[in-house]
Amino acid sequence: MSVKTTVVAAIAAVSFAFPAFAESTIAVKDAYARVATKVSKSGASFMVIENTGSEDDRLVAVSSEVAKRTELHTHKEDANGNMQMLHVKEGFAVPAGGKHMLARGGDHVMFMGLTQGLEHGDVVTLTLTFEKAGDITLDVPVDLERKPAHGDGHGAHKH
Repeated sequence: MSVKTTVVAAIAAVSFAFPAFAESTIAVKDAYARVATKVSKSGASFMVIENTGSEDDRLVAVSSEVAKRTELHTHKEDANGNMQMLHVKEGFAVPAGGKHMLARGGDHVMFMGLTQGLEHGDVVTLTLTFEKAGDITLDVPVDLERKPAHGDGHGAHKH
């Protein structure tokens, strides 16, 4: 193999590998999970997702081994004024240079069919899947003492 061929092959290899080493433009802050009681069969997780990049992204899926199903959910008021929780199949947009709140009373991660009890101080491993940023896995603390308005705007959902 000639020196020129070796150099071209090396440049190509680095070019193809570069996206794998690129730093994500998505940052997850103030994440926590909670359940209503120690014997609850469902729970939820809340966080602030920031997109520091110049392109919009979308959170399209979520997974965790602590539940049989883990989904993206939101609350919506029906015609009778009752709040319903709904699975959001299309996910949540995270605008370039902006953020999306997953907060109590609004958009959130829902754990259904918990496979284990969750107590204050436990840690839940959660994988968020974005259209562009790919998978981001994080360890989320279970916080059963946090008040709804604590943190970066949690509980500030408006109807």
